Amino acid sequence: MAVFNVKNTCETTRTKLKEAIAKLELFLNTYALSQLNVEKDPAMDEFYRGYLSDARHLLVFCEVAYEKLGVSLRRPNFNVDYAERTLYDVYHNCVSNFFYPKNECYSEDGRYAYTGQDAIRFRKKPSREVRDLTVELSKIFEEMREDLSYYETDYITQKRMQGERV
Repeated sequence: MAVFNVKNTCETTRTKLKEAIAKLELFLNTYALSQLNVEKDPAMDEFYRGYLSDARHLLVFCEVAYEKLGVSLRRPNFNVDYAERTLYDVYHNCVSNFFYPKNECYSEDGRYAYTGQDAIRFRKKPSREVRDLTVELSKIFEEMREDLSYYETDYITQKRMQGERV
């Protein structure tokens, strides 16, 4: 991929990560488990524990990727290999972890992608705050997924053809 394209992709991805980080931090600093599970339902308690755990992991992955992209963009000589590897990591650590959370509190239903409806389906009915955050984040991560889809397969194929281990 051309240096300009990689650099531009790094800049836009970094901006989107910054937005996602801000939303996640605000949510995690505002809501605690006891505030989300007002009914004191044990099943919902487990659901929210998993959701909060996934949100904290996602926040860390996004912050690390944001910093790596910043390092890449601040270098006097833009290192395309480092930037491409970082974009690959963003796709696999951030985007994948959003759409496939460990605790499976929600999932993406691709059948709704073309209908204009939200493609996120929750395992249990969450509070309005959790639903709103997840839908807002899904829009950000969907854009990143589209921007970085090259790094899902083509980047790895290119590296393997060059004899590099990924």
